[in-house]
Amino acid sequence: MALTHIPRRRRTARRLHTAPAAVVTGILVTGLLATPAGAEHSTGAAVGTVARTVGGAHFEPGPCPKTAEPIAELKNARCGTLTVPENRAKPGGRRITLGVAIVPAAAAEPKPDPIVWLAGGPGDDAVGEAKMAIDGGLNRDRDVILMSQRGTYSADPALLCPNVDRFNARAVGLVYDAPSTGRLHVEATKACRDRLADRGADLSAYNDIESAADYADLRTALGIKQWNLFGISYGTHLALVYMRLHPEGLRSVGIDGILPPSRAGSALAWSSAREGFDGLFKACAKQSACNKRYPNLSATFERLVRDLEAKPVTTTVKVPGNDKPVKVVLDGGALVNWLTTATHVATQVPRALDELAHGKPQRIAQQWAGWKLNPQGMGVVSHGLAYGIFCSEWTPYESRAKALRGGQNAFPSFPRSVLAQAPQLTFLRPDCDVWNVPAAPRSIRDVTRSDIPTLALSGGFDAQTGAANGPYVARTLSRATVVTVPYEPHVVIATSRCAQEITASFFDRPTAPKTGCLKGLKPPRFEIGP
Repeated sequence: MALTHIPRRRRTARRLHTAPAAVVTGILVTGLLATPAGAEHSTGAAVGTVARTVGGAHFEPGPCPKTAEPIAELKNARCGTLTVPENRAKPGGRRITLGVAIVPAAAAEPKPDPIVWLAGGPGDDAVGEAKMAIDGGLNRDRDVILMSQRGTYSADPALLCPNVDRFNARAVGLVYDAPSTGRLHVEATKACRDRLADRGADLSAYNDIESAADYADLRTALGIKQWNLFGISYGTHLALVYMRLHPEGLRSVGIDGILPPSRAGSALAWSSAREGFDGLFKACAKQSACNKRYPNLSATFERLVRDLEAKPVTTTVKVPGNDKPVKVVLDGGALVNWLTTATHVATQVPRALDELAHGKPQRIAQQWAGWKLNPQGMGVVSHGLAYGIFCSEWTPYESRAKALRGGQNAFPSFPRSVLAQAPQLTFLRPDCDVWNVPAAPRSIRDVTRSDIPTLALSGGFDAQTGAANGPYVARTLSRATVVTVPYEPHVVIATSRCAQEITASFFDRPTAPKTGCLKGLKPPRFEIGP
């Protein structure tokens, strides 16, 4: 199973990827209860330059965390590691280390409350997303803190599964949702699970409850009285859990590409896909040239899903980084998952679907293979964290019947074989069977109720975490501002100048962000083929 990463214009959030927990009450607050008097007050030294132990956590200044690629934005960062218990329910057990990077504010006199970046995925490393955070303007007048969530690339241990990444790349040449493909996928998942467990990892400890406690410990270990959160994609899931379990010291929270913990799962993946697809199709229909050349685009897409599921198309394409042509099989499930990600290149979608309908699958096949075989995506995602979240927090609380109904409600014309595998979450349930971690407490599915000022950002074309999730979470957030940026895909701070302006104004005045830039936004001009 895998949540879909944003196509790499730069690098971003994995896919609808996500983690577990147990024993909450009385355990996860120990770091705060043990805080020495005055520990949260500044010593005059720059944040991240002083070693400090608070409760069971220790921050140690040091070199910046490793990243898969060089990141210029980390050149002047103050760095170190946070050491925490792997499982807070097992006192005296193994300890793990999390990489920390603090990018200084651009302003000469920065505000005292920094912004903490929560990465996507689940399974992406926040430090590796430094460019996105800084390009989004978050360090304008505040330091930006990036910590590798437990299990991710620069954490120790890093629960990576390169064999799963390699299989997902090879699978572009297999029928996407075939039982035989599923068996191979689950074999790869189990092989990684066994390897990580043999190395001593407590796989039940990689989840939102433990991760939220890690961030709460980081705040006190750095001596910060108050800070802000900004989470993208899966990071919004973690942010909402954090707000509920550790509200102390939170000035404001921004969430972009919203994934509510109370609804996360296959049914939500289907409704998000429907919402994002419809947003794109309607934008084409309202544009005279697009509508004339590509009428009834939604009907064309659904017909193609049915036709390809009955008779998959096989082709070969060249993709960057591969000397040999790559075999690609497009069935109905592959087409659904391609479009879930292709909303990031929305202007090409109508033409690509039309070409496919007229016997030319190369454009879609090349994009699909290019995303799956991108070498930058190999061995960098923490599948251990992702499955920890999926298999303890999602699948125990969503029945097979509910997942299937979610697909049937969103796309009643799709074949049952397509509906059996939600977009971004292919073979999730059998994967979780072999990952074999206990269910998180049922409270993990509670809605977050809070009066902390919150900015709920979504994109009108977001097919990964639909824009309806913004109003949904805002129902129980009394000081929330809900913003949908039209014509934008998943994670709008990465693509929209307007979203960046709104976010900057939110951190200036969390209860009254400026949203005037939305009025001037226009739909994209879709490509029109011959």
